[in-house]
Amino acid sequence: MLKLSCNAATDQILSSAVAQTALWGQPRNRSFSMSARRRGAVCCAPPAAGKPPAMTAVIPKDGVASSGSGSLADQLRLGSRTQNGLSYTEKFIVRCYEVGINKTATVETMANLLQEVGCNHAQSVGFSTDGFATTPTMRKLNLIWVTARMHIEIYKYPAWSDVVEIETWCQSEGRIGTRRDWILKDYGNGEVIGRATSKWVMMNQNTRRLQKVDDSVREEYMVFCPREPRLSFPEENNRSLRKISKLEDPAEYSRLGLTPRRADLDMNQHVNNVAYIGWALESVPQEIIDSYELETITLDYRRECQQDDVVDSLTSVLSDEESGTLPELKGTNGSASTPLKRDHDGSRQFLHLLRLSPDGLEINRGRTEWRKKSTK
Repeated sequence: MLKLSCNAATDQILSSAVAQTALWGQPRNRSFSMSARRRGAVCCAPPAAGKPPAMTAVIPKDGVASSGSGSLADQLRLGSRTQNGLSYTEKFIVRCYEVGINKTATVETMANLLQEVGCNHAQSVGFSTDGFATTPTMRKLNLIWVTARMHIEIYKYPAWSDVVEIETWCQSEGRIGTRRDWILKDYGNGEVIGRATSKWVMMNQNTRRLQKVDDSVREEYMVFCPREPRLSFPEENNRSLRKISKLEDPAEYSRLGLTPRRADLDMNQHVNNVAYIGWALESVPQEIIDSYELETITLDYRRECQQDDVVDSLTSVLSDEESGTLPELKGTNGSASTPLKRDHDGSRQFLHLLRLSPDGLEINRGRTEWRKKSTK
């Protein structure tokens, strides 16, 4: 996995570029302070065989983005639409505050990156100026996209300073929504380290009721979608297609009385979909957290959650009948001495339920699969 120290790499790259004359011309001030240098863009070229990725510094004149197409953020962001214009790719450096107890990025970090690259894709085609991927017609009609289902598989978690490249694209999903897919790669060697897919439905922001996708809205975004169906999980009977059974009381594990923080609310005035992942994992038994890492998570979103709601997180081991037959896992799985039931390959599977307290209304149901942590 390619690793970069953000400020050190930027300073080194930009200092070299200044000495050799920047892509955008010689800067007026030859002293060019470090603070100004860090306002430049660092662009990564695809790695050649057997060589580390090439880095190119793009230095704005006087530390300010020069005039041209796109905003300052567009010029500094390490992302762009692909050559055919039907998908979007962006590179991210994993920050120190995005890693967890395993010294690798958390699943919440990965989900946030998926959301970020999806929104940046929408912005790159002129959408989402005041909402998550909303088209001009949607903004006029006060319509927003809300998550209906999210499925994420991580085969290898990146560590601090690793560089991850994510490609995303969207396409129609019947008459009531759209789907967005992602492929995550280790930018250093091109290895696929994860895949994800999601389904989104349209909701009226004022009435909070779901609404069918209007033809005028569909026409706005379909021009940026693949002409033929393209799936991040093309395999038959893959895990993203499996239904999630409702967890029935009594649950084996629970964490009661969770409340949304103000920071959990997003611009659509409800709890962001990534926050539900953290809540679902709050009731996972500690022995799983200590000895396993999450490989797959699937969430069905059934009700939005507001700031004043109180949430209960429930978890139970998935029964043999419910777990079914799964494709071969790409992680490092081994035997484990634990009182929990386990599958033959050493993985653990759980059902999850988030519900409102005390009335018990279902917010979210989920399923997770965990692999044994590597002994390296």
